[in-house]
Amino acid sequence: MTLWTAIVLACAATYLTKLAGYAVPARWLQNPRMARVAGAITVALLSALTVMNTFAAGTALVLDARLAALGLAALALWLRLPFLLVVVLGRQRRGWCGGGGDGCWVAVGQDRSMT
Repeated sequence: MTLWTAIVLACAATYLTKLAGYAVPARWLQNPRMARVAGAITVALLSALTVMNTFAAGTALVLDARLAALGLAALALWLRLPFLLVVVLGRQRRGWCGGGGDGCWVAVGQDRSMT
């Protein structure tokens, strides 16, 4: 299978999945249980993404400044601070890795091991 064949098959599968969503009866979507399930799935996927971006470095688990930044951002959310302030506080992790080096500011896709 070539790359373009895989891309075309993935596009077709995506289109057919979306098309199948229109075939779902409206009474199923108006069910209160469906709204709870949709909300729970959204929270679960966002939580999984957050955990993977916080603790994962390649195939290893690491505890570094990202954990402290997540904790600070969670505290700011719990205190109901404005969202912009939550983001700024979460980014203020320079120097938490020890020595104040640039090891805390790693670009996506690079090695995120502890420095």
